[in-house]
Amino acid sequence: MSLVRLNIKGISYSQTQNGAYALILNEVDGERKLPIVIGAFEAQSIAIALEKEIKPPRPLTHDLFKNFSERFDIIVKQVIIHKLVDGVFYSSIICERDKIEEIIDARTSDAIALALRFNAPIFTYKTILDKAGIYLKVNPKEEDEQEDKESIIVDEIVSAESSESKSPAENYSKLSLQELYNSLDSAVNNEDYEKAAKIRDEISRREKK
Repeated sequence: MSLVRLNIKGISYSQTQNGAYALILNEVDGERKLPIVIGAFEAQSIAIALEKEIKPPRPLTHDLFKNFSERFDIIVKQVIIHKLVDGVFYSSIICERDKIEEIIDARTSDAIALALRFNAPIFTYKTILDKAGIYLKVNPKEEDEQEDKESIIVDEIVSAESSESKSPAENYSKLSLQELYNSLDSAVNNEDYEKAAKIRDEISRREKK
């Protein structure tokens, strides 16, 4: 079976499951998106790895795993989402130490959080993408606005799960930019990385205007 490389398109709150988030992956050489429901902790960890400006004062669990692995010369070479059963994705982490390769079973959210920290590629099988991949049509007038289009892709995929979709940054729309930066610093100091990621998204949207 042929492997397809994936990139992370974004993370958005899922209205269908309390405390759950939708992680959106897309194929590198194609247009299909692969939405995967993940928990709040994993969403925080992935968001921290994606957002370089947020520095946790103490290592998260996945950061600790990376530090532990590096101390013993273990590297993560790649992650493969290898199975889909009843809507649940199963993944494997391909590790190497002293030129000996090992395969470790893992939850997909954990595997991706570690892949980001090791700069390891993420793959799935073509059969899984054929089964669970989503094509999203974007209006022609939006095609020249790449950053806006990426935001629309995430929003529309999550909206497809629920008829009522609410932007995670909505609660911060009335704050000034300085207030947002102050709230961001406070959230990071309190280790509330979920809140920090949402505030950072709102700041990014403001600064693009």
